[in-house]
Amino acid sequence: MQFKPKMIPLAAALAFAFAGTASAQEQIVKIGHVGPISGAIAHLGKDNENGARMAIDELNAKGVVIGGKKVKFELLTEDDAADPKQGTAVAQKLVDAKVNGVIGHLNSGTTIPASKIYYEAGIPQISPSATNPKYTQQGFKTAFRVVANDGQLGGTLGRYAVQVLKAKRVAVIDDRTAYGQGVAEEFIKGAKGKSSGVEIVATQYTNDKATDFNAILTSIKSKKPDVVFFGGMDAVAGPMLRQMKQLGIEAKFMGGDGICTEALATLAGDAMADNQVVCAEAGGVEDAQKKGMEDFKAAYKKKFGVDVQIYAPYVYDSVMTMVDAMVKAGSSDPAKYAPVLSKIQHKGVTGNIAFDSKGDIKDGTLTLYTYQSGKRLQLAVVK
Repeated sequence: MQFKPKMIPLAAALAFAFAGTASAQEQIVKIGHVGPISGAIAHLGKDNENGARMAIDELNAKGVVIGGKKVKFELLTEDDAADPKQGTAVAQKLVDAKVNGVIGHLNSGTTIPASKIYYEAGIPQISPSATNPKYTQQGFKTAFRVVANDGQLGGTLGRYAVQVLKAKRVAVIDDRTAYGQGVAEEFIKGAKGKSSGVEIVATQYTNDKATDFNAILTSIKSKKPDVVFFGGMDAVAGPMLRQMKQLGIEAKFMGGDGICTEALATLAGDAMADNQVVCAEAGGVEDAQKKGMEDFKAAYKKKFGVDVQIYAPYVYDSVMTMVDAMVKAGSSDPAKYAPVLSKIQHKGVTGNIAFDSKGDIKDGTLTLYTYQSGKRLQLAVVK
């Protein structure tokens, strides 16, 4: 009996050959994302991660070409638990994985130490939410951010306390993190501006994992403040508001973007009176961008089944801006696209993105909010 070799049909053979060629030509571009996916503010970290995932999925569906080659983007996500030591550890892990760029971190306290590691490796980093001015004052040409910094945010809140709320006596609490301390210091500067007449009647400190504030709030109550400003995150602000109510402190409660979340109303429960809280988000869209932002939020909810917490749109824009720079540079090599990124003009869902010589966003906006019936209500978008 004679055996004949099996013949592969011509069409199948050609398909196999072309598939191998396409696979060989497809370039893998790794983008890292870091945020607190565990711990008290994991809800914010997951929101950021979802924003990155949404951008990566859209880019892969679109079929982006960089330097004449089709690319596939891979998202490498890491959890820094809002802890500086863990933040530097995962930063080194991403460097070792040879990522082409990094989006993150969420907190200033993790972003600042991690930025040195990315800088030494020559890897561009865009933070969607770190607001401490020190981040972009280190002279690192790899460090960028897409939101206004604490100088703008804290200062605006300080002026609002005096000019709009007519506060004369102000108490300040911060959680001793890079973010909390920074925004509190800038708030004080803004409140004590020219001829404000405001008196800082108390300065108290806590930490970002505290739950008992009775001692510091009892001390503050005796000073009869018109406003209590808190530099920290919503996971601490919620219990603090509850204890303020228990102690009968009826002062206005102010804070930065760390407390300015949809989750704050749940964390504070029935302790939050209508219009009691005034906070600012580092970012915000003006009238021309409102439809784009609403469309993004609707698409986000459809994809993930939950509402945007706060910074997912800024993470999404950070990814898209970084990739825009790669496309324009014709390369995903950090050394080649970083100079293009520094001069980028990108139209995002959060507005027009361009960076100054330090890496700060140009013409950064802020959004002021209050809460009524447990819902966050926009007061104004300012620059």
